[in-house]
Amino acid sequence: MVRKKVEFSQYKQLRRAYSFDEVAIVPGDITVNPDQANIDLTIEDYTFSLPIIASAMDAVTDVNFAVLLSKMGGLAVLHLEGVQTRYENPGEVLARIAQAPQSEVTGLMQQIYAEPIKEKLIGERIQEIKRQGGTCAVSVTPANTKRFAPLSAEAGADILFVQSTVTTARHVSKSYRGLIFSELRQMVPLPVVVGNCVSYSACLEIMRTGVSAVLIGVGPGAACTTREVLGVGVPQVTATIDCAAARDQYYKETGQYVPVITDGGFRKGGDVCKALAAGADAVMLGSIFAQAKEAPGLGYHWGMAHPHPALPRGTRIKVGTTGTLEQILFGPTSVTDGSQNIVGAIRTAMGVCGVTTIRDMHQAEMVIAPAITTEGKSWQKAQSSS
Repeated sequence: MVRKKVEFSQYKQLRRAYSFDEVAIVPGDITVNPDQANIDLTIEDYTFSLPIIASAMDAVTDVNFAVLLSKMGGLAVLHLEGVQTRYENPGEVLARIAQAPQSEVTGLMQQIYAEPIKEKLIGERIQEIKRQGGTCAVSVTPANTKRFAPLSAEAGADILFVQSTVTTARHVSKSYRGLIFSELRQMVPLPVVVGNCVSYSACLEIMRTGVSAVLIGVGPGAACTTREVLGVGVPQVTATIDCAAARDQYYKETGQYVPVITDGGFRKGGDVCKALAAGADAVMLGSIFAQAKEAPGLGYHWGMAHPHPALPRGTRIKVGTTGTLEQILFGPTSVTDGSQNIVGAIRTAMGVCGVTTIRDMHQAEMVIAPAITTEGKSWQKAQSSS
């Protein structure tokens, strides 16, 4: 008896996606002096000398940190729905979070973040940053954007970030009329940065609403547990490549260049360089900056979704305090793991790739690479763990 072969169509096909550890940048055919590299980031009328943004997390950005990073050439984003706008003395609250036992910290944060947001503190924090000469960027969630965006503009904020775990241009809601980014652009006279997304189609649709920049990344952050809790996300190299393709398509359509900012998952300078080579115009750093002496988290870091009252998607991690913000950005450094002098790493990588602008860095060749520990680095790993 001859069995008939049964034909069937594949139900779902998976493609390979890549994280920072799985790729490497190929050196260029020429090299240039690192000090010739132009690493500016432009968001509409604002130009920053560093393509580096501090994340809108309570353990990373407060008023003082925002002013300090701004004066160094970067940009820090103040979380308008965090402890800075819920408490008159946020430093005391941050200390309680840092000192709490690990078994109790999630419950404590749920309690702390249940305190109502005080609208007067929104204006006060923004004005404190502006009075000290800093560029003021603020972050809100989509649910509170219509309420807080006008208050932020009136207080003098420079750039508005609208962030959630996953953001799309088309959101289905029971409310009569949800947040529409094209209308938001008309509502407030500020550049609007939107995130987060990880796909070509979502990124392109968001750009077509007229936003100023897009944040890329779902689930890769050191303090984020979205991949574990929800199972959603795309490794950052692949997400960046896909969204950079959307940016280039939008530029072809309109002649308008909308920066993409890779947000989350960075541990060292090499990761930042790989993100730029993958197509990012800038990066947003959280845990790296949480290690700065000036960071308000006191050596700890946690995600924005950690204090959710019903479904926390984060954890408090101990990152320690490794150096000043200046050391982390510019050195000098005595550590060899790439966690400091991030700007020096960017410039040096651009130099060995033979490029002088970040947009040229997008053209650098990348290859799929084995994990670094398989290439003669096992001794380093063994010694670092001993």
